[in-house]
This record gives sequence, structure tokens and C-alpha cells, in this order.
Amino acid sequence: MEQKPLSRTFKIIVMIVTCVVIGAIAGLLTQKGVDTWYTTVQKPSFNPPNWVFAPVWSTLYVMMGIAAGLVWHEMDRQRETVRKGLTFFAIQLALNALWSFIFFGLHNPFLALLEIILLWLMIYETFVQFNKVNKIARMLLIPYLLWVTFATLLNAAIWWLNR
Repeated sequence: MEQKPLSRTFKIIVMIVTCVVIGAIAGLLTQKGVDTWYTTVQKPSFNPPNWVFAPVWSTLYVMMGIAAGLVWHEMDRQRETVRKGLTFFAIQLALNALWSFIFFGLHNPFLALLEIILLWLMIYETFVQFNKVNKIARMLLIPYLLWVTFATLLNAAIWWLNR
């Protein structure tokens, strides 16, 4: 009996759920730090209000999941390129969660700054690889790349103000 391939919709849903769950775990780490340590940290004038972060990240995690699902769906046609893209995607997703632990859990803005630069590079490489597979997937990563660019500047400013 031949196995039916997984649908594109199923793959997208799996990837959205994966991203949202990892984001929720990172959010739990973040919330503890936001309610305690982060209130004592000097922040730059361009620091958004705390309520902005949850809806922005939730939206980005959904967009990331859609992008990864679209790329995964092309596995049969572009196996090596898809594997490479999804490998970078997994690395950046792990780094995304790790940043929350370093910044909010360890209270270490400098180490978090170094880590978020690596995260940005992995997101960019994911963007490059996804572009080879699916243009919509690539476009879905642009807001994420822009937000992490802003987050990097914010992280750097917080480190600078509190060094």
C-alpha cells in the first residue's frame, strides 16, 4: 500500500505549532525577567512598551511557521536545498529561544547581544535558502529579519546603558 504524501496545509500547521510552542516556552522565560529584573534595567528612548512584544512575536512565529511549511512542502522536488533551508531554520529557531534565556534568564545583555548577532546571521541564511525554494516563504521572513534587526539595536542599547 502506497503512503499518501502529507498535504501542504498539514506541513504548514505542523510548522506553525512548532514555532508557536517554542515561542511560548521562550515567552515563559521572558515573562519572569520582564516582571522582575527588566524593570530595573535602563532602556533607550526607542524601547517599545512591553505589551507590544507578545503580539509582534506571535505574528512572527505564525509567519515563520507558514514559511517553513511552504519550504518543507517542496522536499520531493528540491531535497538538498530544502534540507539545508530547514536546517538553518531549526538553528535560528533554537537561537531565538536561547536569546530569551540569556537575556531574561541569565540577565546578560552582552552575551545576548553576541547571540542575537549570530541569530540574525542564521535568519539571513534561512532567508537566502528559502528564497531558492519558495519566494512567498522568503517574503514571510522579511518582517522577522527586520524585527530582529530592531531587537539587536535595542539589545545593544540596553547593554550600553547598563554596562
